[in-house]
Amino acid sequence: MSTPEVVLEGIVFGESPRWHDGRLWFSDWGANQVIVVDDHGPEVVATVPSFPMCIDFLPDGRLVIVDSAARRLLRREPDGSLVAFADLSTVSDTPWNDIVIDGRGNAYVDNIGFDFPGGEFVPGVIARITPTGEVRQVAEGLAFPNGMAITADGATLIVAESYANQLTAYDIAADGALRNRRVWAATPGDHPDGICLDADGQLWYADVGNQHCVRVREGGEVSQTVTLDRGAFACALSRDGDPRLYVVGQNWGDPEATGPTGQVVAFPAPAPGAGKP
Repeated sequence: MSTPEVVLEGIVFGESPRWHDGRLWFSDWGANQVIVVDDHGPEVVATVPSFPMCIDFLPDGRLVIVDSAARRLLRREPDGSLVAFADLSTVSDTPWNDIVIDGRGNAYVDNIGFDFPGGEFVPGVIARITPTGEVRQVAEGLAFPNGMAITADGATLIVAESYANQLTAYDIAADGALRNRRVWAATPGDHPDGICLDADGQLWYADVGNQHCVRVREGGEVSQTVTLDRGAFACALSRDGDPRLYVVGQNWGDPEATGPTGQVVAFPAPAPGAGKP
């Protein structure tokens, strides 16, 4: 596809783009901020002194932030204040990563299982947090769990296993448990990071090392690829009549990089976003 439109530059380290209420939201955890972008430019909507890793929204529209360093979830109230929502350290004290919230208000948050980078590999887990803040582990044995998404019917959770080169799916039971683990799509040669689903039932995943985003069908058939000039960490689709794929990227592991290298860029997309987030 063509050269992407640069939507925003000067990001320290961006993650977790989300399309919500007609605007793009994302976490610049390098700047300890959650930012929303629209036609008027960027606006900082939350500041988290430790580490606002990833974000999503409750059914009532309130923002939930993975405060990774503090091993907890924060919830943004209508007045803009941040309150403690759930203590994740009861499941694991290693770094927490991505979040997706279903239509019933259950939040799923994954934990990579070891200190990254530099720590010895240990398989990761997924925890479910109820609307009242109850935390319970619901999946284990994941090879660096990363981006997550829930299908439009609310029946299936898909997680990117970055170290396994695959997208893994679970059925979501009525009680919020995850069952029937299976490979949704293999991604040979790629390490999927952030993901999003579209209205055609296909999935986009970002890949840092290969500096691209790939659109793939269940079963693994690749239908489209877009390339960047830096690592692609995560992606989100707009849900309007002119769908665009937004990608958060930055240089990774470049000793010669000076200053912020993060960007949000946008590509035309064949279908709008669907499901959660």
